[in-house]
Amino acid sequence: MKLYQQLILFMLAATVLPLAVVGFLLLSRAEAELASRIAGEQRTLAVATAESVASTLMRTVDAMALVAESIDWEALNEEEALGALSLIFRQSSAVSAVMRLDAAGKRLGQPVFYPREEDGHPGFDEASLDVLARAVPVQPLKHSDKGEAAMGRVYSHALSGKAAVAVAIKLGAGESASFALAEIVFKDLEELLVRKARDSMGHIDLVDSAGRILASSDHERRLGALEASVQAQLAATAGETARSFQVREPALRVSAARVPQKLDFDVVVSVEEAVAMAPVTSMRRTVLVSIGAALAVLLTLGALFTRRITARLSEVSAAVEALGRGELDRRVHVEGFDEIAALASTFNHMGAELEAARTRLMRWNDDLRAKVDEAMMELKAAQVQLLEAQKLAAVGQLGAGVAHELNNPLAGILGYVQLMLMSRNDADPDLDTLRKIEISAKRCKEITQNLLRFSQQRARADLRAVDMNNVVREALSLTESQMKGEGISLKLELAPPVRVKADPAQASQVVLALVSNARTAMLKTGTKLLTLRTGERDGKGFLEVEDTGKGILPEHRHRVFEPFFTTKDVWSNVGLGLSVAYRIVSEAGGTIDMRSEVGQGSCFTVWLTKA
Repeated sequence: MKLYQQLILFMLAATVLPLAVVGFLLLSRAEAELASRIAGEQRTLAVATAESVASTLMRTVDAMALVAESIDWEALNEEEALGALSLIFRQSSAVSAVMRLDAAGKRLGQPVFYPREEDGHPGFDEASLDVLARAVPVQPLKHSDKGEAAMGRVYSHALSGKAAVAVAIKLGAGESASFALAEIVFKDLEELLVRKARDSMGHIDLVDSAGRILASSDHERRLGALEASVQAQLAATAGETARSFQVREPALRVSAARVPQKLDFDVVVSVEEAVAMAPVTSMRRTVLVSIGAALAVLLTLGALFTRRITARLSEVSAAVEALGRGELDRRVHVEGFDEIAALASTFNHMGAELEAARTRLMRWNDDLRAKVDEAMMELKAAQVQLLEAQKLAAVGQLGAGVAHELNNPLAGILGYVQLMLMSRNDADPDLDTLRKIEISAKRCKEITQNLLRFSQQRARADLRAVDMNNVVREALSLTESQMKGEGISLKLELAPPVRVKADPAQASQVVLALVSNARTAMLKTGTKLLTLRTGERDGKGFLEVEDTGKGILPEHRHRVFEPFFTTKDVWSNVGLGLSVAYRIVSEAGGTIDMRSEVGQGSCFTVWLTKA
């Protein structure tokens, strides 16, 4: 065999073949890693989307149930009942219609819906009311408590063609209580799937147990049937919460996650095999082209550069071995402009691409982990806010009930006293006593009215121009007598009318919380002086509440606005006052500052935007 042929065989055995083997091994490993990464990302996206779907749907149902539970439906007339149904209707823009049924399923009063899309709500027509009435069975709810909800089957919304589900909410206790029936259109869920699909190479579907597509990031798939092969795999793995698999016809990589909250839905993330593995296919083609070019060069010029080729190919062989060990930063020295130099350049380019791909993969993993952590923090914060809002709503209902119960007897007392005053002449010895009773009754009536206004809760803050001085005076009317009984001196330093942007009732709540906190801090102090100041500074209005109490320890100052944290010597079912005040001020676009000295007292300053 000639030296040229031996050289060619040697070069093939020593360089081209090892390069091809290593390249294909790397490609196989890259393909496996890419497939694993795609499956992990798809599964994570499916789980996150499933949690978002459950949160979106249950948030709407819980909001409607909470409103329905807070209303005494038996005491409402027809007009008031229509207003209450409208309040349930406005809990979400996904609600298309709300109607009321008695225990026998007969419609009560007028339903609430828009004949066409308006204020973000889907349109609805009168003919669909019977469909809605039959879409959810109310029999299972007859023995349930007020405010409990049941979800019916999913069907197609008459006007938009989107999937919709009917929800029944019990409006009272006992088997004879009426029900509210609402239709929730999956438009918010479709928008959610479209947003989530932007981070995916394929599409995301929300399917039921029968394989029907209820919502999809691809609108053309809406209310269609899932691919038979995908549905078969879903049925085979129904017991798993999250799973990934591959189907051949059609060629898809699929990940699915069960929607929590006992909803019989699955989120399915699908991507075509060719799209998912496109990077590996491109790399395989590149490696094949490079090997073919190298072989052609060897066959043409191998005999002319025997020694030089041997030395340079040894360098290439060493670099390939280093690349096989995972040293992706290893590069071959490029010398000259011949084919071996081209092979070295191609090798360097491939190494750079692999190194860049590994860097991108690590960065994507870090970004995904950060997004998951951020989503979990937001979910936990939302749960804390929901719990806090429920507690505050219960306190507000109790205050309103007490105010109503006191107001009715006071009205009777005041009426009888005024009648007695009208029947007495100026010389009557009881006239002065009756006038004192009248003044005291009016004073009590004013206090109960203030308590009633304070206890009223709103779903959203009603921000408007208010006089901070009036807010202070109204709030102090509720607690001034208690402060006098505790021996606390009150000092008011009110500037000319200071108008700020705030909710009047919530602003009174902030003042009462700060005053209550100051009163508690001065229970065991010698000097008991409470100072309230208002004014303007740096283009903002402010309120200062300063006490001469025991002060706050430095290690506790960063926690005073945390819910349920208290520095009181004996826990007295408080700990929400400052946290609620902080939330109210934040929602109004303001801030709260604090300064305190142990043994000297504390001062809280509320800053609000001028109106």
